[in-house]
Amino acid sequence: MAAINDLLRQIPDTSLRSRLEQEFVRLSKNKKFGLVFEEHIPECTPLYDVAIKSGSTVALKTGRINDNYVVVNLNGDTALCRHKATGETMTIPLTELVSVAQFGEPIFPMLQPIAAVENAPESKLWHTLIEADNYHALQLLEYLYPKQVDCIYIDPPYNTGSRDWKYNNDYVDSADSWRHSKWMSMMQKRLRIAKRVLNPDTGVLIVTIDQNEVHHLRCLLDEMYPESTIQMVTIVINPKGVASGKFARVEEYAFFCFMPQAKMSKLEDSMLGEKITNNKVRWSVLLRSGTDAQREDSKNQFYPILVDSKRHRVVKALDFLPLPQHPDLEAKIDGYDVAWPIRTDNSEGRWMVSSSTLNGLIEKGFVTLGGYDKKRKTWAVRYLSEKTRSQIDNGKISVIGYDEIKNIVDVEYVSDRTQEVRTVWSRALHNAGTYGSEALSKLLGHTNSFSFPKSLYAVHDTLSTIVKDNPSALIVDFFAGSGTTLHAVNLLNAEDNGSRRCILVTNNEVSDTESKALQKIGYQPGDPEWEEHGICRAVTWPRTEYSILGKRSDGVSLTGEYFTNQTVTKKENRSFYQLGFVDNPSGLPHSVKKQIVSVLRSKDGKTQLPQTLVKPDSKFIVSEKHSASILFDADNADEWLDALQDQDQITDFYIVVKDATVFNDIKAQVSELLGNIDVTSQVKRSMSDGFYANAEYFKLGFLDKNSVSLGKQFREILPLLWLKSGAIGQRPEITADDEPEMLILPQNGFAILVDETKYAEFVDKLSEEDDITMVYFVTNSEAAFREMTAGIKANNTYQLYRDYIDNFVLGSRRDS
Repeated sequence: MAAINDLLRQIPDTSLRSRLEQEFVRLSKNKKFGLVFEEHIPECTPLYDVAIKSGSTVALKTGRINDNYVVVNLNGDTALCRHKATGETMTIPLTELVSVAQFGEPIFPMLQPIAAVENAPESKLWHTLIEADNYHALQLLEYLYPKQVDCIYIDPPYNTGSRDWKYNNDYVDSADSWRHSKWMSMMQKRLRIAKRVLNPDTGVLIVTIDQNEVHHLRCLLDEMYPESTIQMVTIVINPKGVASGKFARVEEYAFFCFMPQAKMSKLEDSMLGEKITNNKVRWSVLLRSGTDAQREDSKNQFYPILVDSKRHRVVKALDFLPLPQHPDLEAKIDGYDVAWPIRTDNSEGRWMVSSSTLNGLIEKGFVTLGGYDKKRKTWAVRYLSEKTRSQIDNGKISVIGYDEIKNIVDVEYVSDRTQEVRTVWSRALHNAGTYGSEALSKLLGHTNSFSFPKSLYAVHDTLSTIVKDNPSALIVDFFAGSGTTLHAVNLLNAEDNGSRRCILVTNNEVSDTESKALQKIGYQPGDPEWEEHGICRAVTWPRTEYSILGKRSDGVSLTGEYFTNQTVTKKENRSFYQLGFVDNPSGLPHSVKKQIVSVLRSKDGKTQLPQTLVKPDSKFIVSEKHSASILFDADNADEWLDALQDQDQITDFYIVVKDATVFNDIKAQVSELLGNIDVTSQVKRSMSDGFYANAEYFKLGFLDKNSVSLGKQFREILPLLWLKSGAIGQRPEITADDEPEMLILPQNGFAILVDETKYAEFVDKLSEEDDITMVYFVTNSEAAFREMTAGIKANNTYQLYRDYIDNFVLGSRRDS
């Protein structure tokens, strides 16, 4: 029906056209719409660089691209053309015409090198940007990488009705009653070929979309990928929301289509799933603090511990020293230094366990030696508490090593569960405004460069779920837009020294606003002045080049930093605050305690403790759910210290006391009890450092079938062979006019025999190379091809022109 709608517009008789349109509207109201959608008049692609010849299919540059003519003959600067639908002939200036490739016609592509950026001369990894209509580019990719792509990530036009995409070179807007059907038809054609390049066993297709087509897309994916597991993830991209009907929309969606054996990567990110880390177990202080911490409270636990200070290890514990004897803190025993339970005020305290228990722990390696305290004239000793030892027995903590020199074990927490990646992602870094539009404008050095680019980190995290565990993955994006996908792949590679390769495909579309402005001053599509404003040349490639080099073309270095998925952990002191403004801490009323708690703020200005924790008889506040604690009266310090045992999450301590000496003494006891804190921060990467990567920019061109059949396009096809062989190393070029007899390219991993009479010499040279994995033979004889293939060791061989031509001829048949 949509095809009829398009054809009706071509009827020259206005009266007849009007009557037929009215009848068509009446009939179309009875049409049910679901997954039933029109195929529409076949898509056409303008080929601005293809010469117009007699017999060519053409269209007017400023007209409808599917309003086609056939060139009858050429006469100087004009062409006599016959309209395909009406048969009418007319003479048209060549400057107003463009060659057209219709959907389903066999095309024979080539890649015209446009530019390259090399920031990793020693690396063999090269990314690729192809300027092309993505349908024809996908046909090329099917020839290059059939069933080889690990991950396809695409962000197709969302079909919002705001002229955000074209069908047959015309913008589709909200007034087009067939816009949903056209969108489905467009997507179906591309997803069909995409499936043929995706690894059928382990590949993953990812499609992002918003609410306009989300339900249609899901139905289409179910129909086209029935063997895959499909799930949808909701990604918050605009926390503030944007007006969308009755609600403010904050999200978009990502469909993941997992082929039968595809797996998720193991991630360590709390946004995508539970953060799984191996946290070092904290060693407890052996010196008792808090209540019952004096020597007199447990006389049997005042004993010497022998210390080997040279090897920094605990040797053994001896029997307790009975009262009224007192130790000589500087004396050695049996040639060893000695640790005694001396408190921070230099009074005699006691250890947490008996000497026999401690010796048992020493034998297991559960005791470690701390530093020497000059003030107390003794050593600090730490051990694994009963709670920790119980966790070891229950398998929640694993013993992973034994250090014979220090006589300690290394232990770590073991996760007893693995949480899967969640289906709703809400992360500040996914904000498309800050890390999409603003970041792109800052990188390119000008604003309004591209409408609604994705957050770099939203794409990074999306790809991470699939390819983080595959450092050599091949990733394709055939709706590349501003080039966020390649940018994200480079960031992933930088994080783990991966060699993931990315292929981007995008057209060089000029925005609706710019196209109108360019037409006003006389430019047409295909003119250099027009093309330089296209997305690929003005945005995608500059972004690729600048981000890799770390600077713009004017030499100005990029500013700012990337957030990475890498973290660094360092030890920092806990924070202590003396609240010396209270005259009578022991007599603080309940209301005053609540007022004090209300003013406690973290560095980011948030309240640290809720007032509801303050009770009338509260001497202090210790909560497992909060990172702050307060002691209202220093006289209750021992009870507070007891409550702080194993409260490692507390980082900020507030002590209500006037005397600085008392404050410092309590601070020292807390520090001894809990030790330092491990602070984990995200590693950042300077944008000016660029990326250790290379990329090449091509424009898709088309070859004459007859020339290809005669084997006369070797120079033009060579870039395709480089890509088909893995885009390894710098792309080879032929500088001579004559075709070579053969090419042996170990730096690129492939070889070509052009003159089959040189086969023996070719085989000899191949035998000297170990890096050749792909061989191409130029021959018209299938028998000769099989015979030559049998005589070499390479696993991958191709009958060059025959394989090349057949791919596109067969492709056009099955997709027409």
